[in-house]
Amino acid sequence: MVKRYSLGFMVFLLVSDILLVVLALWLASQARLLLPYGRPIPDSRVMLPVVVYVMAAAIWLVTFLMLNVYAPKHTARLVQELQKLTVATGFAWLVFIGALYLSFREISRLQIGYFGVLIILALYAHRIAVRGFFKLTGGRSYDARKVLIIGTEDLGLQVADMVKSYAWSGLYLLGFLRNGGSAPEREDLPAPVLGGVADAVRVVEETGANEIVIALGTADQHRLQRLVYDLQQLPVNIRLVPDTLRLAFLDVQVEDLGGMPLLTLKEPVLSPFQRLVKRIFDIVVTSILLIPALPLMGLIALAVRADSRGPAIFRQERIGEHGVPFDMFKFRTMYVDAEDRREEVLTHDEEGHIVHKRPDDPRVTKVGRFLRRSSMDELPQLLNVLKGDMSLVGPRPEMPWLVEKYEMWQRKRFEVPQGMTGWWQTGARANKLMHLSTEEDLLYIRNYSLWLDIQILWRTIGAVISGRGSF
Repeated sequence: MVKRYSLGFMVFLLVSDILLVVLALWLASQARLLLPYGRPIPDSRVMLPVVVYVMAAAIWLVTFLMLNVYAPKHTARLVQELQKLTVATGFAWLVFIGALYLSFREISRLQIGYFGVLIILALYAHRIAVRGFFKLTGGRSYDARKVLIIGTEDLGLQVADMVKSYAWSGLYLLGFLRNGGSAPEREDLPAPVLGGVADAVRVVEETGANEIVIALGTADQHRLQRLVYDLQQLPVNIRLVPDTLRLAFLDVQVEDLGGMPLLTLKEPVLSPFQRLVKRIFDIVVTSILLIPALPLMGLIALAVRADSRGPAIFRQERIGEHGVPFDMFKFRTMYVDAEDRREEVLTHDEEGHIVHKRPDDPRVTKVGRFLRRSSMDELPQLLNVLKGDMSLVGPRPEMPWLVEKYEMWQRKRFEVPQGMTGWWQTGARANKLMHLSTEEDLLYIRNYSLWLDIQILWRTIGAVISGRGSF
């Protein structure tokens, strides 16, 4: 829980750090003029041009992002955070010196020394002040991760104390839910009781809680399974403070909150910062691709209309991230009565799983068969990417009737934005069955990174050219 900052808090830290870099550089110039150290030099050598400030800001920005200065897992404790700042600032300072040597050698070395001392002190003071402010005020309600604790016994109180002590990281305690709907309210709780366990879904929807900590005692563990199932349907993170060792979960992650273990049962795969970077990447790359794609899409639309009756663009409901349905765009590759003839082509494998695609599908038109083999029928989905319905890379959005047949483990594929291409498509594409491709989608989710997205896009080019597995 303390290993994730809200996006707004991360942006605040980043922007304030860059401003401190600029301020420290300016103060270093003033110190070189006013302090009685070093030989006198002309003011023109001390007052820096704007380009030097821009260069310093860019070096610190890139260095801090590359070294993951804003990764909460590295900065949960003040000592860890200061160590990370020291290493990153030292590296950026050396890069800055090298850049000045190649461009502005006349700048005073003493001035650069002042800058190095001032920036590290400023960053230290900034981090200490931020932590102190949020500890004194009990956390921020704006742009916060709102915590709802289920359980009002001693275990719940311990969690509340830890949440309060980590208020600086953006945790904000909303309140409690009583163990048993009719249990008497305690007077020593640090936040209000908002209802009972049975009211969990209603309270989450009304308060906007996004961090749920289950702190039920052993006697109340029988409520756990139904409670977790109900909460799984909501866009919240679910944590469990274990009060027994008899519970076991698949893919559980253990996290430390002030020495108290939390079992994470559900949490977004992408951090807010990763999601922002992925979205920016999608918009930039898609905008570039649309320049040559739009004229080609116009020609394809004419060919589709000439080949068979019906619209050129086919809109089909698909299931997107978090199970939210949306209309996906494709060039029509089948005759207009294809949905009515779906039962003609459905078959099952030896284990009873549905095989819904086949190379000899009689519903596919002549132009449609070419579009499928070349994957050009997917081009309109660039518009879905721009709208935010999809991403360039991710698990393929599936049809609702197929999702209804999913097993519970397969639904994990909806934890990330659904994509035009993915790990499965660049490997076997349509050669693999639906239930096997889901396993590869989960492999992508567990190993997600922007670099992996770039690799998959590169591999997609080869897969499209070879046409393997597409029909």
